[in-house]
Amino acid sequence: MKTIILASQSPRRKQLLEWAEIPFKIVVKETDESFPPELSVKDAAIFIARQKVLAVRADVDSDAVILAADTIVVLNGRIIGKPKDREDAIRILNDLSGHKHAVITGVVIKHGNIEVSFADTTDVYFHDLTNEQIEFYVDRYKPYDKAGAYAIQEWIGVIGIKSVVGDFYNVMGLPVSRVARELKKFA
Repeated sequence: MKTIILASQSPRRKQLLEWAEIPFKIVVKETDESFPPELSVKDAAIFIARQKVLAVRADVDSDAVILAADTIVVLNGRIIGKPKDREDAIRILNDLSGHKHAVITGVVIKHGNIEVSFADTTDVYFHDLTNEQIEFYVDRYKPYDKAGAYAIQEWIGVIGIKSVVGDFYNVMGLPVSRVARELKKFA
C-alpha cells in the first residue's frame, strides 16, 4: 500500500485512523483556513481541506497519498468556528443548547493528479443545557481548538447530546468509514 500522509494535527483524526488500523504518517504545515465567501458550506470545507493537502504536497514523497479534512459547524445557516476565548465558548454552547446543528467535514484525498473530494454532513441535536453545565464543560475541557466549542466524545457529548443523525465519527472530525473505502481505491 502507498504511504498515507495525514495533513492534520487533529488528535481526533489521528485516533480515528488508528482505530481503523490505517497506517499513516502526519505531515502538517500552517494553512490559511479562510475561503471565498461565495462557496457553499460543503464546498468551503472541501476548499480548506484542499488547501491543507496543497500545503504539504511539496514536503512528501511523490507517490504518497495525502489525506486532509476540515470540519465546520453550522447553526441556522451560520458557520460557528472555533471559540476565541472562554466567553465565546460559553456563548456558542448557549446558542447550540436545545437546538439542531449540522457538522460538515470536507475531505480531500490526493495522489499525484488524482483527487477524491467529498463533504459529509451529520445533524446533532443538543438537550437544553444549563449555564452551570456549559461553564463546567468550558472550564474543565477548554474546547478552544474545536469548531462549535465542543467535542462529542467528551463529557458534554455524554450528557448534552440528545441525538445524532448521520456518521458519529464525522462529528469527531472524520467520516472514517467512508475515508477507509475511498483510500482502498488508491491501494
